[in-house]
Amino acid sequence: MICFDILTLFPKLCAGAFMESILKKAQENRLIQVRCLNIRDWATDKHHVTDEPPYGGGPGMVMKPEPIFAAVESIRTERSHVILMTPGGRRFTQELASELSGKRHLIFVCGHYEGIDHRVSEFLVDDEISIGDYVLTNGAIAAAVVVDAIARLVPGVLGDGDSARDETFSSGTLEYPQYTRPHEFRGWSVPAILLSGNHRAIQEWRLTQARQKTQERRPDLLKGS
Repeated sequence: MICFDILTLFPKLCAGAFMESILKKAQENRLIQVRCLNIRDWATDKHHVTDEPPYGGGPGMVMKPEPIFAAVESIRTERSHVILMTPGGRRFTQELASELSGKRHLIFVCGHYEGIDHRVSEFLVDDEISIGDYVLTNGAIAAAVVVDAIARLVPGVLGDGDSARDETFSSGTLEYPQYTRPHEFRGWSVPAILLSGNHRAIQEWRLTQARQKTQERRPDLLKGS
């Protein structure tokens, strides 16, 4: 089992993402465990304050280090890998998802407001990850995306072991076009090769289609291949 702990000021924001479909079943089958934890629970003052104005001035509020350190240190073990979700982190990819799927315990620290006290980055976390070159209102949204991408790589979560291996990015290209019934819809027919029963020819067609699609839409993925 791989355990995911998401530390955020708004646990309900991401909790619902794991209560439906495949990830719900994966938890019921004890393949993964997901907890969305409130950082405020580790604030020790009367009002559970978790943010203060930034030193040096500037707009907004900055999340305080004390509750975050306390939260991480209370659940961290020797097997834990602590990740800060931040626009300034390294870009999240399918390759990184595969790497992280080998961990046993992932802790995600999720920011809000104008950011997090830099001492969290310097002295607490093991990694910093960004899901793209844009800014979200809350890091918990990004953490939910990362957890989903990693969890589906855990053996047994998808059921069919080939599903994760053959899809977009895992194979090094975008995924080939998929078709199902009906054979003809509004005058558009399924490619005849897929109805031929010739599995070798079908595989060759899929490889060609995947590479062509990748060349048109994401040629950067083919560089060096």
